[in-house]
Amino acid sequence: MYRSRNNIALLHRIGILMLALLVLWPVRAGAERRAPAQAAETIRMRLVEAQLALPRDPEAARRALADAHAAYTSDLAATLARQAPEADERARSGFAAAGSALAAGDALAFADARAHVWTAVLAGGYGVVERALQAGDGRTAQIWLAVREFRHATRFSRPTADATVAIDSVVRGERAPADALPAVRADLLDTYQARLTGALDDLAAADARGFTMRRAEAAALAAGYFAILAPAYRAQRGAAALEAVQQAFAALRAAARSQQDLAAPLAEISAALRGFRAAPLSPAEQARRAGQLLRFLSLVPVEYARGVRDGTVIHDLEIHEAITFRTGAAAAFADLQTVLEARDPIKTAQVAGLFAELEQQLSAAETRTGVPSPDAIQATADRIGGLLREVMPPEWQQRDTAGDFDVIATLLDQMEAAAAAGQYDLAESARLEAYAVLETGPEARLIAFAPQTVQPIEELFWYGSGEHQGLAQLISARAPADAIRASRAALDAELAAAQQALSTSGAPLAIATNAAIIVFREGLEAVLILASLMGSLKHGAYRAFRRPLWWGAAGAFGATILTWLLARGVLLALGRYGERLEAVVSLLAIGVLLLITNWFFHKVYWTDWMASFHARKRRILGGAVGQWLGLAALGFTSIYREGFETVLFLQALVLEAGAAVVLGGVALGLIGTLLVGVIVFALQARLPYKKMLIVTGVLIGGVLLTLVGNTVHILQIIGWMPIHPIRWLTPPHWAGMWFGLFATWEGIGLQIAAAVFVIGSYVLAEQLQYRRARRPQARAAVRDAERALERAR
Repeated sequence: MYRSRNNIALLHRIGILMLALLVLWPVRAGAERRAPAQAAETIRMRLVEAQLALPRDPEAARRALADAHAAYTSDLAATLARQAPEADERARSGFAAAGSALAAGDALAFADARAHVWTAVLAGGYGVVERALQAGDGRTAQIWLAVREFRHATRFSRPTADATVAIDSVVRGERAPADALPAVRADLLDTYQARLTGALDDLAAADARGFTMRRAEAAALAAGYFAILAPAYRAQRGAAALEAVQQAFAALRAAARSQQDLAAPLAEISAALRGFRAAPLSPAEQARRAGQLLRFLSLVPVEYARGVRDGTVIHDLEIHEAITFRTGAAAAFADLQTVLEARDPIKTAQVAGLFAELEQQLSAAETRTGVPSPDAIQATADRIGGLLREVMPPEWQQRDTAGDFDVIATLLDQMEAAAAAGQYDLAESARLEAYAVLETGPEARLIAFAPQTVQPIEELFWYGSGEHQGLAQLISARAPADAIRASRAALDAELAAAQQALSTSGAPLAIATNAAIIVFREGLEAVLILASLMGSLKHGAYRAFRRPLWWGAAGAFGATILTWLLARGVLLALGRYGERLEAVVSLLAIGVLLLITNWFFHKVYWTDWMASFHARKRRILGGAVGQWLGLAALGFTSIYREGFETVLFLQALVLEAGAAVVLGGVALGLIGTLLVGVIVFALQARLPYKKMLIVTGVLIGGVLLTLVGNTVHILQIIGWMPIHPIRWLTPPHWAGMWFGLFATWEGIGLQIAAAVFVIGSYVLAEQLQYRRARRPQARAAVRDAERALERAR
């Protein structure tokens, strides 16, 4: 009985133990499966809890620090030690420093260590993402990308998702990891540089107010963010410069922890970072930021003049908006400062000084320590604008549609804020200003290139006709902020669609069709030339001479492929010029097409041109030496000319829609050419060459008109040609996508001119041929009439 009871007790204990394992195992398994972002958030929260508990409950602070350290060692440390060892080392040293500070009760040192650990975790996440993409592991990059921070959203810079979009496309197999890496770097480096700037600003503010804890934390955050940017700084400024600025950050942290003066290290860091941008802007983004700079600057005196009258501030909101626009202009100037300094450092420094002067003027008005006159603000803004126009490249000063949409969004933010504050008169002023920017900027292009977007935008700006009321109607009725916000959201959606429509290229199917037409037409001409040259080489000893012609033709095909690769390499090297490059290449393609269509419609092309080939063939066959080499050269030159024309034309289509779309059309055109070649050379069949060439010639004429329309569109988009919309003409959207037909006088006029040129050259050639052929016939008719008269006598 006793043994039985012991067995029961043993079984009872085993059951309790198994139950405990069943309960605890999922918890531990869940901890092991914790995502990096969850672990990072746990570390951040526990460190904050430890810092808050340190003065009043050291034991709770120790527990929180232990939890944070456990989360790091169990979930992040192993991966970071392999993929980002420098970040792992910084994190471990930060935890050690936090433990020492906690033991000593040093709150300033703990704040410094906490920021040090957190930025090391961020650096580790960035390092893992970068190395995963380099290894082609998109899934790991996607998981670790969540260990990051974002830029603070403002009216002028909203959080971006470029890295997320790029990595998601890698995971879906739509993008190569190597292609996604630059976008990820640009997004994250730009984010952490913005965070660095924010940390330095917070440090200056905390120092001015005597907030010692915030000083220590902000100094360590700034140093940690810079550690993420350090490789980019070394690449741009050199190892010696990097070492100097790292020492300055170390001095800054030490001064903040020991409550010493920060002026010297801050000044050194500010000088070292001046003009530095970890993720340089692309040419397109530079032009966009330049457009924002000029527009925001122009709005500063406008807003200020509305808020001041007779030396007195009458509307605080208008002064605040003037300050906001100056801040936006200054932020854009900071992004471009490095490029501008390279062009003219003296004038760029003057602009920076004037921006500081403008800030002081506006701050004085805001604090009522002095209210400058609107003329003084206008004069300062004009001086800044004048210097910028002297320093900026010409392409930055052209009106940019993207910049217009940015300004519209900012003004609508102002409208919404004023309405929420109950200041409906100011809200209406901002609405009208946003509409004025639309009307003087993008609207002309929208009428010409995307007319279907104009009416919905107009209705939402004014009185509406659908689900949402117009903003003018809502503001007039002093509607609640929620109603205005809803209509503004609908307007944002329409504006985004309009902006997308302005940047959309032609329909991919239309471009592929055009590529197939041009390849088939040129291939058909090549087949005709070869068939003509080989026609007299079918029998006897001459039959052997067909072989070198084939060799020459094959060499021409290979040379055409090499020409394509060379052209693609050149265009990729010049890709930074964007739409300007597309415009230049399109103009060259139009020239080639005009020659093709002009030659095609001239009968002299088919007589004299073909006769020249046959004359060369006779000279080669009549020679005693070098016959095979001469015939191979003849086959090469006769075919390569067609290939060269084709390659040059197709590059314009590649720039518009990408190589994949165009190569699809090229494949279709080559299949058609191959079928014709098999029929002619293998089956020895006769085809209606003339009719086929006429049909393809007409199709090429259509391609020419489409290319002219699209090229005019590009020239107008980049500002190389004015826009005069035909307001009474609203062609459907597909007409522009397929046929380059847009409602502008320039586009339609030049398309008509191209058609007149081609048709006129055909008519002129026909008349010349008719006169040339008619002269002998007229003389023969006179002789016949004279003979008939003699017989009659």
